[in-house]
Amino acid sequence: MYFVGVDIGGTGIQAGVVNEFGKILFRKECKTDVDSGFEKVMNDINTLVRSLLDENNISIENIESIGFGVPSFINKTGLVTCVNLGWFEVDFMDALKRRFPEVKVNAENDATVAALGEAKFGSMKGASVAVMYTLGTGVGGGIIINEKAFTGAHGMGSEIGHAIIGENYFDCNCGNNGCLETFCSATAIIKYAQKLIIEGRKSVILDLVEGDLEQITAKTVFDAYRQGDEVAIKIITRFKMYLAKAMASIINILDPEIISIGGGVSRASDIILKDIEPIIREYVLYRNEDFAKIVCASLGSDAGIIGAAFL
Repeated sequence: MYFVGVDIGGTGIQAGVVNEFGKILFRKECKTDVDSGFEKVMNDINTLVRSLLDENNISIENIESIGFGVPSFINKTGLVTCVNLGWFEVDFMDALKRRFPEVKVNAENDATVAALGEAKFGSMKGASVAVMYTLGTGVGGGIIINEKAFTGAHGMGSEIGHAIIGENYFDCNCGNNGCLETFCSATAIIKYAQKLIIEGRKSVILDLVEGDLEQITAKTVFDAYRQGDEVAIKIITRFKMYLAKAMASIINILDPEIISIGGGVSRASDIILKDIEPIIREYVLYRNEDFAKIVCASLGSDAGIIGAAFL
């Protein structure tokens, strides 16, 4: 038997046929036609999955289940609201069941399924309690307990990017102030770099973007950090402090065996993970005891497909 995982993104949808060992055997993708509405996207997903199977001579009867990662919260009744996709309380699960009546379908938040993929076959494999932070444009994540995604009593759990860890100079997109996302995302790094430069701080960051503040990326800041730029050092030091606070809080609550970081920002894991454990130790409750191993995710962009396949 095979499994199918589908990772739905704001610009593209990726589908893969996965074997029992977590290896993606075949894959296919298509554009996310957001402007044409929910039903068109769902029809495209149906076409994508069935053509993937047909092209590789796999009968849907040989598929154990199809799992979907969605960049949104899915409530207990299967409704999804996702601003990035233009979906407002659409009946996502019903739409899936109507299009795939022959097979079991499952769905979960995309960051949670990525964490599940890492827990089953990647950086968190073998851990009974594991946590993943996905550091990208925003901050997502997942909590995995005994290789199962934990989402709480109402399906709203694992939103670790919205843990409130301090006061900030701008509000989160969710409307709150102080979310981890506003301190440790690529967006947060960019905003803080722009703020410091506008305030008059001299930085090689400005040279790297030829004077155009709008061209600053998280990579720009990490590149400047590697050059010993004082502004970049200030930005990344702040970033690591708040990430360490968040990790210490999750350690105090869950005591995980492993904490993994993924997402685009984690490409600078050599900087992020260097000496972060002593910072975490400043905030954990039992400072003389062992705590979670901090690692970098290993499956990359495949984590979403693999994790979704095994929901």
